[in-house]
Amino acid sequence: MSNPPGYGRLVLSAAPIIAANCAVPLLGLADTAIIGHYAGVADLGAVALGSLIFSFVYWAFGFLRMTTTGFVSQCWDDQTADRVLAVVGRAAVIALVIASGILLTQALISWLAFTAFTASDAVEGLAAVYFDIRVWGAPATLLTYVCFGVLIGAGRTSALLWLQLLLNGLNILLDFIFAAHFQMGVAGIALGTIVAEYVTVIVAIIYLATVLGRRPVNMTPDFVWVKKVILAPAALLALMQANGNVMIRTVMLLLAFAWFTNISASFGDEVLAANHVLLQFIAFSAFFLDGFAFVTESFVGRARGQGDLTLAKQVSWRCFRLAAVTGVFLASGLALGGDMAVGLLTDLPAVLRQTNESLHWAVAYIACSSAAFHLDGVFIGATATRGMRNAAIVSTVAFFILALILGGGFGNDGLWAAFVAFVIARAVCLAFLLRRDGLAQLT
Repeated sequence: MSNPPGYGRLVLSAAPIIAANCAVPLLGLADTAIIGHYAGVADLGAVALGSLIFSFVYWAFGFLRMTTTGFVSQCWDDQTADRVLAVVGRAAVIALVIASGILLTQALISWLAFTAFTASDAVEGLAAVYFDIRVWGAPATLLTYVCFGVLIGAGRTSALLWLQLLLNGLNILLDFIFAAHFQMGVAGIALGTIVAEYVTVIVAIIYLATVLGRRPVNMTPDFVWVKKVILAPAALLALMQANGNVMIRTVMLLLAFAWFTNISASFGDEVLAANHVLLQFIAFSAFFLDGFAFVTESFVGRARGQGDLTLAKQVSWRCFRLAAVTGVFLASGLALGGDMAVGLLTDLPAVLRQTNESLHWAVAYIACSSAAFHLDGVFIGATATRGMRNAAIVSTVAFFILALILGGGFGNDGLWAAFVAFVIARAVCLAFLLRRDGLAQLT
């Protein structure tokens, strides 16, 4: 990659990621439809609760995808496969260690989850059945994160899309067979999910082995290689530090959104419901902005791996322009068609009224969020995860304070103003830390 990729190539690289992201919620809709037609109310609630628990458990380990992308992108253009294999091997070891920890502590995780989330005895009983089956998919889920990280770092976004479609399509098919045809209910949904996850990760591993098998290696991957390279203390420590930084960053962002929801609830049920609806549009916009952020990770990392900071800067700016245009386009679409879009999600008059009053804040948030997404991608591509962590901490603490002050003085408008300030603060902090950490050449 000696010349900067054109805008067309960047868009074509982002398109499969965006499509893969948009395919994810379809699985939740399919699960809901299947269980909603072939089981009872308690089953539906159990799937919702069980899925929420695993979303929290696995979301915290999203660093496996991010750090793998950064490290792989920087060595993907090597003539040999040695460094890529080392990165993938270390990430896989960490993924399996975490998965083993989840399996060994599943009773504790289950107890904590069902203590935190209250539901009826019937729902909790069925959700426990779902949890007890779904938890055995932990190794496949976390290894899938690693495989997807490799594909993004390598720029193989089309393969990522096909694997995501395989995962979701097979999951839906198996859910129907187990839950509907064999009338297994909640247990069938959980079983279909873990079978689909294991099949997908096996296919992903075979694909990556085929791609990397075409490259020469300087050291035969055997036990000695695993001990000297994969389990090298310095390399493992560097990866674990990067993972820890991204995990803290992720937890801080989760806390910010939880704080937003918590304060929304203090303003009444109508405000809480309206803000929840508007957050769905923000989540939808993230599918698109994440697509360009992932492309930034790959191309910036590969340019940095070549030692060509000029190329990295050119790639970074082109990705940023595409993300900014996309953010403005999405925000404009919500501003112009927001009333109709909100109507698709709710027909409650009080919620519609409150949502329309706050719609402009969601528009502002989306319009301002592209910079934070893009700079996250630059940091991941450069594997400068400490800056991501620090920016998330500073901006989240600032949001906590602003939300209390502005929310107390101006109600929901004040809360939204603090929320928009939060995403702007993330971008400002990231830009400042990027330059302070000696990475100004990338912006």
